[in-house]
Order: sequence, then C-alpha cells, then structure tokens
Amino acid sequence: MFEEIVKDGVATLVRAMATDAWPMARDGVVRLFRRKGRSEQEAMAKRLDKDEARVSGSGTEDPDKVRVELAPQWRVRIQDLIDLYPAGAEELRELEREIRELLPKERQGWTQYNVARDGGQVFAAQGGDVKVNQLPPTPEKGVHG
Repeated sequence: MFEEIVKDGVATLVRAMATDAWPMARDGVVRLFRRKGRSEQEAMAKRLDKDEARVSGSGTEDPDKVRVELAPQWRVRIQDLIDLYPAGAEELRELEREIRELLPKERQGWTQYNVARDGGQVFAAQGGDVKVNQLPPTPEKGVHG
C-alpha cells in the first residue's frame, strides 16, 4: 500500500550514507523504529551504523555499488515496519523530504521508472552501461521460443 513512499524513503536513506546528511537521516530512521520498542530501535541504530561504515569505508568497493546492495535490505525492513504501523508512512515521507534537502546536489536525484507492457522489453541503467546483444526470433521458435 505504501510501497512508493518506502521505495523513495529508502533510496534517499542510502544516498545519505557517507554524506553530511547522514546524522539526520540515521536519527530519523531510528526514530521511525520506536514503534517496535527500544531493543528494535537499538538494533536498527547498530545496523545503520554498520551499513554506513561499509559505504564510507568501502575502500576498493564503489560506494554507490554498496548503496545499491543495501537498498533492498532496508526496503524490506522499513516496508515491514510501515505494514505494521501505517501511521509511520507520513513520517517517512517527511523524513525523506528533509534528507533530500540536505543531500549534496549530485545525490539528490536517483529515480528511474521503466515500464514494459504487452511483450515489450526495457533495458535500463543508472550510472552505467547497458549492452544488449539480442537476435530476432527465428521462424522455427517464434516470438515465445
């Protein structure tokens, strides 16, 4: 029900890792988890710290690659929270706006919508390349192989 809010919130959260916006982003997410009790809040604070340290200290790893890997994990955690406590969706939406305003310009946008219908295909990337080597269908196999 609140998938778009969660998706946008998580995308902004991981973009904030290893930026000046991180302390506010971290505190806001920890505040969201107050609904699940103090121990869950503390567990999420530790998880956030560990994940941010992975992004900021990624060494040979590309920080954006680490962010991409972390996003689905945070999407599950936050979606589960919002499913249990739907009133937190509006708080998450407001937190996402606040974080986005604090992000450096190059981190403020990271949205992509791709839709393929009726047998269509989408090949898309952000910050990378898409190489497609596809042969047309052969008469023997047809379109559906």
